[in-house]
Amino acid sequence: MRRFFSEHTAIRGFLIIGLIALVVVVLSLEPVLATVGGLLRIAFFLAIAFFLFLMWRERRSDIEAWSDRSRNVFYGAIVLAVVDIGAFIGLSPSGPDALAFFLVLGGCAYAAVRIWREEHRYS
Repeated sequence: MRRFFSEHTAIRGFLIIGLIALVVVVLSLEPVLATVGGLLRIAFFLAIAFFLFLMWRERRSDIEAWSDRSRNVFYGAIVLAVVDIGAFIGLSPSGPDALAFFLVLGGCAYAAVRIWREEHRYS
């Protein structure tokens, strides 16, 4: 039996997931599961913000050498992207609102990448 589970890790994984689901249903832990899910959403948002902070701290001397316009557009795009992701996590939009989320996030990425390339052109 031990050899069977060591060779078939997918089956072992599905059995573990099924066992956890069974415990949640039998003990009526759905509210606890919803609370943990909400906390994980908040933790994910904070992890994204912390990653962006670390990237900024590593490159801030380069960014400070940019022109005022480029620096303002770059920082504005990053701040708008963080607010957009926070709104997506907090509001859970669907339909046109979800489309707006992706369009805003795409616009922020485009602006940040374009400014980055413009400031790192050496010709």
